[in-house]
Amino acid sequence: MITLLALRNLAHRPLRSLFLLFGYSMGVGVMIVLLAIGQAMLTQARDEKLVGGGQVTVLPEGMDIEVMKTGGVGGLYFSIANARFIYRQLLASPRLARDVATVAPQIDGKLLYFRAHGVERTVRAAGEIPSHSAAVDALPPVVAGAWRDDDGDRRWATPTPQELYSSIDHFHLPPRNVAHRDSWAEWHYFNVLSASGKEWAFISYIVAGDVRGEKWGGQVAVSVREQGGRTRRFTSNVRREQVHFSTDSADIEIGSSSVHLLADGRYALAGSARENGTGAPLKLDLIVTPAPNILFPGASIAECADTDESCPFASGYAVPGLRASASGSMCIAGACEQYSDAQSYHDHNWGVWHGVSWDWGATRAGAYTLLYGRVAPPDSVGATQPFFVYLTDSLGFRALFRPHEIAYEDGRTIEVNGHAVRVPSHAVMQDSRGADTLRIELSIDDAIGSDTRTSLIERGDAADARRILKPYFIQMKGRAKISGRVGGATIAGEGTGFFETYR
Repeated sequence: MITLLALRNLAHRPLRSLFLLFGYSMGVGVMIVLLAIGQAMLTQARDEKLVGGGQVTVLPEGMDIEVMKTGGVGGLYFSIANARFIYRQLLASPRLARDVATVAPQIDGKLLYFRAHGVERTVRAAGEIPSHSAAVDALPPVVAGAWRDDDGDRRWATPTPQELYSSIDHFHLPPRNVAHRDSWAEWHYFNVLSASGKEWAFISYIVAGDVRGEKWGGQVAVSVREQGGRTRRFTSNVRREQVHFSTDSADIEIGSSSVHLLADGRYALAGSARENGTGAPLKLDLIVTPAPNILFPGASIAECADTDESCPFASGYAVPGLRASASGSMCIAGACEQYSDAQSYHDHNWGVWHGVSWDWGATRAGAYTLLYGRVAPPDSVGATQPFFVYLTDSLGFRALFRPHEIAYEDGRTIEVNGHAVRVPSHAVMQDSRGADTLRIELSIDDAIGSDTRTSLIERGDAADARRILKPYFIQMKGRAKISGRVGGATIAGEGTGFFETYR
């Protein structure tokens, strides 16, 4: 009977019947697809070959799960750069302490080449921190013996302050194949602001030249500036035999001057130099204390591969003390300036600086601290790279922005070597990243300039002349005001900072 009714209805209303049949078929097909996807997701969730074992697995954006497992073209370079930064400043940071119980960093199936007794073998290696993997039930079974955290695991996950700062603030050797190796320079840079905000000092401990060869040396350079007044420059040049630095430590000795990283993460600075021209002696004895969590862990702006092919440019930068305080004294010809928890800053630069220019700034803005910058290599004429703006608060990293440009208003004029040079009086940059927005306004209180066409070892270029389009290096002090929204919350603040550009 049912079959007869269906046939009669199909004959009576053929178009309507076919439409209903088509809709029914589509519904069944969609259901089959959804069930298949659900089964595939369940299978993948149970797959022990996938990275991670907790509730959340972090993978690079755009990574295809199947490609990652099978090793296709899209999975050739599967990795997460700066993993320790992501671990310490994002996933395991104090900001997420109430939401994240455990973070288990892992790497699986890394291709390595093992050489022994003249034989090279291809191996695949995995790495993890045993206690962390066990906490998320992702530790593989141990057939015999025990697998426990070693000291390397501890240093990676929970380093002491001295271990943390040494890992990002150590010295380097220039790559063997880098061009213009004689322009290699690396330095510790500190600045200190007086309690009145009207005087400040720039302090640099510099190694410059071909440190793999014999033509290199060290320099201590201190610039002391009175706002709207004079700039006094003090230097001490030291032969290479009296310079000692380490590729494992932040410590450096340049003659009788030194920087030593203490066990608690503070920096002990000792320095002596003489004023250019007058010979007046300067001695400094400072302790610089970085604020916890507020740092930029370092980045290689350009790297050289370990090959025989020439590399034109290499550069790197780290900021262990993005927000710091300084205590101690600085004496000039017996007259001493005392500092007690003075606003301070510390960074570390390395690379070749032949024809390189940059825009840079670091400032406090109320409860926030930010760093911005952009480096222009010598072959970047006509190209425009976006800025990076790195925003932090007391819990560490808060957000990253990429403004395309900074809008300078050159409303001031200074004199550099007898030439009038127009320099910024005000600047603005802004950016939006999804729902997050940031606007930065700089008001410049003071500026000084240097002609980089003269020998400028103080800023890292030992060459006689720098062939850049904007030859005047401008150092500025001023006020920064920020506004915007990050993570759905309004941000605002104002404070004092230091900024650099070229004209």
